[in-house]
Amino acid sequence: MRWLTMLGVLLGTCGLAMAQATPPAEVKLPAGITKLATVEGITEYKLKNGLRILLLQDPSQPKVTVNNTIFVGSRHEGYGETGMAHLLEHMVFKGCPKFADVPKAIRDHGAIDFNGTTWLDRTNYYCTFPANEDNLEFGIELEADRMANSFIKREDLLSEFTVVRNEFESGENSPTNVLSQRMVATAFEWHNYGKSTIGNKTDIERVPIDSLQAFYKKYYRPDNAMLTVAGSFDQSKALALIVKHFGPLKNPEDPLPKTYTEEPAQDGERLVTLRRVGKVGATGAVYHIPAAAHPDFAAIEVLEQTLTDAPSGRLYKALVESKLATAVSGYALGLHDPGFIEIVASTEVKNTEAARAALVNTLEKLGESPLTQEEVGRAKQALMKGRERELANSQRFAVALSDWASSGDWRLFFVHRDRVEKVSVEDVNRVAKAYLLRSNRTVGVYIPTDKAERTEVPAAPVVATLVEGYKGKADLAQGEAFDPTPANVESRVKRGTIGEGMQYAVLAKKTRGETVVVSMSIRVGNLDSLKGKSGAFGYLDDMLQRGTKTKTRQQISDELSRLGAVLTITTDGGRGIGLVSVGLQVKNKNLAATLDL
Repeated sequence: MRWLTMLGVLLGTCGLAMAQATPPAEVKLPAGITKLATVEGITEYKLKNGLRILLLQDPSQPKVTVNNTIFVGSRHEGYGETGMAHLLEHMVFKGCPKFADVPKAIRDHGAIDFNGTTWLDRTNYYCTFPANEDNLEFGIELEADRMANSFIKREDLLSEFTVVRNEFESGENSPTNVLSQRMVATAFEWHNYGKSTIGNKTDIERVPIDSLQAFYKKYYRPDNAMLTVAGSFDQSKALALIVKHFGPLKNPEDPLPKTYTEEPAQDGERLVTLRRVGKVGATGAVYHIPAAAHPDFAAIEVLEQTLTDAPSGRLYKALVESKLATAVSGYALGLHDPGFIEIVASTEVKNTEAARAALVNTLEKLGESPLTQEEVGRAKQALMKGRERELANSQRFAVALSDWASSGDWRLFFVHRDRVEKVSVEDVNRVAKAYLLRSNRTVGVYIPTDKAERTEVPAAPVVATLVEGYKGKADLAQGEAFDPTPANVESRVKRGTIGEGMQYAVLAKKTRGETVVVSMSIRVGNLDSLKGKSGAFGYLDDMLQRGTKTKTRQQISDELSRLGAVLTITTDGGRGIGLVSVGLQVKNKNLAATLDL
């Protein structure tokens, strides 16, 4: 069985290679469509309304795949909208004018495979059918109708959010999955890559239908989509059908919104601790890396392979072979914006801390023990073999192009493949030193517990109910209207001298709440007596509030609180004489006691 399966793969690959070697038939371009580029048998076209089109012909298999990529994912969600892109993915299966029951219509055409997926930068919908003209037109017509005219009805939302919530809860039942979410959320303070695509539970449950409809209309539009057709089909007929069904679609008047948030450089290690019910511990680390289009990403992908590959990977040897972990896995995530590399290891509870230390030590000391040519060569071979297998399956490849297109352009697949081929051992060791740094690290630890350890904070009460009928206490004393002209002020002021020359001025005036404001200035010393003492004088304001011969600092503070008084003391020694300024605010009834204090 194994030999026959391998023979089938080889025959399928040879069949695709021979098909690609045959010169393609001349493609007739219908009106309203423009040819943009051709790379290794894939041709890109564009409609007048902005829809991008990829055609990949593969007559070696009697199948045709239609994949529609909408360039909206969790990166594009705003406040209160988390999970909206994923929720829409479900809603688009609930019906549109031409196909009221989308899943049934797909099955009625004998679909071999169909689904929708949502990720950080995009959402896509794909169907693979037996190859014939009827199925080709159905697949194209379906994607056009549900991209522009899906019902997005309230009753469908009420039923579908339960399904999405079950997906959410399923993810919450995996401590390793939750640890990964917590690490990434901690690593990204501002960028939406820190938010899970599944969304926040309350956002999923409470999203208003009109908000969901507005999100749909904002992003589901021809100039924000790429339609890929792959397999056995006539390219001229496919283009004519695309013009027929997608050509009439209009874009909204508002321009397509663009995201612009950049995550600032991390400036210190971050730690995440997760405590949940479970038996098996885990630890992991996340490091920021450049976007998929950046030249360094190819070397980083090779680096990740050298670390986690079994049984030769550095982390596999350091953690699994040493019995500190039972498994280790990771990935380098290339995205539209700078992404991250993540490593996670499963451990026994007693080994979690030791595994965490070994994980970090292995990652951040590669400079002391650089990766070898053998390790890098093995990693490159594994990655290139995966790319070759992906290319050999036109159906899978058509869907995989969604991610590269959402990273900037579908041709990045080939650019990245070529970069990986050219990656050197020096490149891999260089990126290890550049990105696997303590200041760029977020490390996480999952500690299993026997029971849940959570503080459930109650929701805010309904304030309208809380304040209904509230009467309050007696009205606060009202102040008087006062004209602050010099003459009016002077008519009210009383001046005098107390004791050994202390001057005072009192302005009597009715104030709101019978509040008295006292200001006192004390001149201290002169230019000669304060010379060389500016530093000491600067401490005076704080020291005057630290206690007296008869009262401690705490006693003074407690007495001020009891009297409801606010006291401030500041010093200024910059005018040739020292000045201590005292400010006091207190109710009239407590003025005398406060002055005594």
